[in-house]
Amino acid sequence: MSTPEVMSLADLRALAGKIRAEVTKAIIGQDEMVDLLLVAMVSEGHVLLEGPPGTAKTFLAQSFATALGLDFGRIQFTPDLLPGDILGSNLFNFQTSQFTLTRGPIFCELLLADEINRTPPKTQAALLEAMQERRVTLDGETHALSDRFLVLATQNPIENQGVYPLPEAQLDRFLFKLLVPYPGEREEAAIVARYGQRQGPPRPADLGVEAVTDSATLSQISAAVSQVTVAEEIVDYVVRLVRATRDHAELSVGASPRAAVLIANAARARAALDGRDYVIPDDVKALAVPTLRHRLTLSPAAEIEGRDLESLVSELVESTEAPR
Repeated sequence: MSTPEVMSLADLRALAGKIRAEVTKAIIGQDEMVDLLLVAMVSEGHVLLEGPPGTAKTFLAQSFATALGLDFGRIQFTPDLLPGDILGSNLFNFQTSQFTLTRGPIFCELLLADEINRTPPKTQAALLEAMQERRVTLDGETHALSDRFLVLATQNPIENQGVYPLPEAQLDRFLFKLLVPYPGEREEAAIVARYGQRQGPPRPADLGVEAVTDSATLSQISAAVSQVTVAEEIVDYVVRLVRATRDHAELSVGASPRAAVLIANAARARAALDGRDYVIPDDVKALAVPTLRHRLTLSPAAEIEGRDLESLVSELVESTEAPR
């Protein structure tokens, strides 16, 4: 049996540059968002994108999947969506007198869960096993998903009618919650110049976005990340930061041990993408807010005072002593 090729950190950094270049052919002014999606991809973490309509959340997911060369699936979440519409079902074949599995759209490599908060919790829960264990269970039988299975979910923060808040158990399975802002004035002018004269919806392929890798190459990434070490001082720093969220007077719910593990894994991925075989405190600091913002709950007193989770997490990062 031949030994699989091991991707070096230099090769991983070069590949990330190619993916970034392809995505930015279609997406303007979202460089930080693309970088965080790369971190999520390398650390095999799911991402929740929250932003107002028209900020290219869906288009970003499509462009990312195209550049990665992954099998792309999309589910438009609606109030009448059922778990079977996501997972599939076993249908009886009268010719063979056997049940045959009809696979749902979840059987893909990169799944876009569009407007995930528009469907009831029962249907949202259909993703829990898939996001945690990369498998689904239908009628007592377990079916494996792709090793590269990744969920990019979107939600609209503006509307509060006809939406269902995501359960805490579901939120905790997302590595990052990324807030998609409106573009700056110059970026918006560039968007209008590029797309304002086009007919019909834009597609990544029409804009020259090409696949620069594939599933086989992406499977080598874990070997590259395994070269990155996390020093004991960094582990201690991550633990102290996460535990500080549980002891904070303005937080009624802090981050779980899973959050600490995910921060450490994401920090390793960020270091690998930077070509380093070691994690530095800046890796943890850069990822703390997107990793923690959806895992914390303000206390009633803090809500009355109008406290903001973003600034609170930033204050925690600054007040937690980092190793030198």
